Amino acid sequence: MRPEFHAVMFDLDGTLIDSLADLANATNHALAKLGCPTHPIPAYRYLVGDGAASLCARALPADKQHLRDDALQLMRAHYDAHRYDETRPYPGIPELVTTLAARGLTLAVFSNKPDHFTKQVVAHYFPATPFQAVRGHLAPVPLKPDPAGAWEIARELKIPPAQWLYLGDTNTDMQTARAAGMHAGGVLWGFRDRAELEANGAQTIIAQPAEILELVGTKK
Repeated sequence: MRPEFHAVMFDLDGTLIDSLADLANATNHALAKLGCPTHPIPAYRYLVGDGAASLCARALPADKQHLRDDALQLMRAHYDAHRYDETRPYPGIPELVTTLAARGLTLAVFSNKPDHFTKQVVAHYFPATPFQAVRGHLAPVPLKPDPAGAWEIARELKIPPAQWLYLGDTNTDMQTARAAGMHAGGVLWGFRDRAELEANGAQTIIAQPAEILELVGTKK
């Protein structure tokens, strides 16, 4: 029996928007400033996903971990100035979120990106979409995969976790969804592959945004 979803919670980077190049360029800028080797853009598929501090730590050489805070400051400053250079919504995503909203589904965004960046990016790329909650990382709430932030959104919008479809593209997202008691939907257009999503608890694998419309139906 198919679950009855009243709400959809989206991860941001790798799910709603393809931001890999801008994240990679900002991190490579920081690495170069610190005299460290940079990485090709595709390598960042496996460096992103757990917040900017983890991204910088993974990108730095093992013997340069003491530079993490410096790299983080440089990376964030560059990203702030260049976050819209190459980032775009994935094909079919703007139409998807518009249709979901028209069907009466409650929509939310939940990211490990800092909260102010998350709100600014969503407002830039989805100005007409009625997301009822947009949340990035806010201390002292732990980063994903801790489910605390997802639970706070569910409580705020008064929709039980079991009625949420959680969509994401990484192991972190699948672990978050399962820990929160939400249905874990793994999307294949993002940064990671099917094997990682399934190994981390994906309950549904989604190849194209339009498939989500068949999965959720219309809110009664």
